[in-house]
Amino acid sequence: MQNLKLTGIIGLIGAVMVGIGEFLLHYNSVGYAGSNYSFFTSIGDSRLITGHFMVVFFVPFYIAGYWHFFLAIKPGGNKLAIAILIAGVFAFVIGGMWIASRGMLGFIAKSYAAGEATLSLLEKYKLLMETLVQALRLIVMLISILFVIAILKRKTLYPRWMAFFNPALILSTVFVLFFLLPSVGNIIAPTAMNVTHITVFTASLLALKDKYDYYEID
Repeated sequence: MQNLKLTGIIGLIGAVMVGIGEFLLHYNSVGYAGSNYSFFTSIGDSRLITGHFMVVFFVPFYIAGYWHFFLAIKPGGNKLAIAILIAGVFAFVIGGMWIASRGMLGFIAKSYAAGEATLSLLEKYKLLMETLVQALRLIVMLISILFVIAILKRKTLYPRWMAFFNPALILSTVFVLFFLLPSVGNIIAPTAMNVTHITVFTASLLALKDKYDYYEID
């Protein structure tokens, strides 16, 4: 697939739909204080199930979004473009494994609160799955560094201002809002990585609006 606009749109759709699914899995109007994932106890089973299937089926759309980045950066250097593509695919395979576990975590947390599951089970979850989200964030940081270098140092399809819309900076802004403006942060932080990519994919599509004839569908 060599269509710059189409791949960007597919990536944006994925970010929006996974974002909605993760919002259903995580959002709690009273906040996220408490230990052992207690915020899950007030989230209904139907929300956990719906959110689970939404994130599972739409996470693969992110790969098209990173192919979009690859196409936009490729004119500035094939190696950098390939590195960003590989890192992006790797990140969202790992991220998909993590997000696909959250619905089950919600049920485990509810069972623990009801005295039906052990603390040991939650601790094992943390070991096996929370490690993945930390790895995801580190890879996104690497992607962001490569993204900025490519845009500022190479002749990609992007204008230089697009460097400010790198995932790490947008993700950091989301978490700053969580602490400084809780009324907004409490809504967007539960799905922070998707809000980040909705922003980046949208900015990319706008930045490339005059470049859509650069690649044609094979």
